[in-house]
Amino acid sequence: MVILDGKKLAQKIRLSIKEEVNQLKQRGIIPGLAFILVGDNPASQVYVNMKTKACEEVGIYSINHRMPREVSEKELIDVIKMLNDNPMVHGILVQLPLPKHINEEKIIEAIDYRKDVDGFHPYNMGRLARGNPLFSSCTPLGIMRLMEEYSIDVKGKDVVMVGAGNITGKPMALMLTNAGATVQICHIYTQNLKEKTKRADILISAVGKPGLITEDMVKEGAVVIDVGISRVEGKVVGDVDFENVSKKASYITPVPGGVGPMTIAMLLYNTLQSVKLKEQ
Repeated sequence: MVILDGKKLAQKIRLSIKEEVNQLKQRGIIPGLAFILVGDNPASQVYVNMKTKACEEVGIYSINHRMPREVSEKELIDVIKMLNDNPMVHGILVQLPLPKHINEEKIIEAIDYRKDVDGFHPYNMGRLARGNPLFSSCTPLGIMRLMEEYSIDVKGKDVVMVGAGNITGKPMALMLTNAGATVQICHIYTQNLKEKTKRADILISAVGKPGLITEDMVKEGAVVIDVGISRVEGKVVGDVDFENVSKKASYITPVPGGVGPMTIAMLLYNTLQSVKLKEQ
């Protein structure tokens, strides 16, 4: 069994990004990434702080817009429009989830698709579906990069994706399909989940339910990717019962230290791609 070390690979990617950022700065180009955080969700604050710190580490200039929970949809869209028009900003990230009175889809669509470094805009999702992505969602992109690093070939493999969300599940299924895998998406309404997961060569779970994937649900020698993040008794855990599933898996991601660091590394990568796109 091999542990897929996302932390180590993310560090390698960050070093390479830092070198490219330094080269851009020598040409007078400073990559900029803007974060918008609405309200005071503790988890969202932690994520934005981590992303801001990662920007500092590689030399990307970051702007933080912290807005009150009561902010109106119009005020939020006005800030996005201002950032769309700012030539110093190459990427815009609105931290999700948003308060219930704000329409998430409307906000995502307000971002200029050329600055949509999260890869959530319908334009970018549509291009991904066609197999010609401009920006891809960071978590699935990080997973693809992690499998590539460990020479895990997905072509012709049976993949089960547990979780059908817009952030991971759907874009992950599209990326894997584009790479030649046979993908089945499972979700909250899926019946006999175990029957499906047991047939998977590659099993990916992005639900956020601790202990969802148990040893008896995994095929011998499967690749297991755990995207779930939950807190149990002060500890960060994933969807997979790591201790027991790791006995059967050929490759497995730990939580923390697996997919999480790769997500942030891909956000920095997408920001750099946005700069290159603009400079073409």
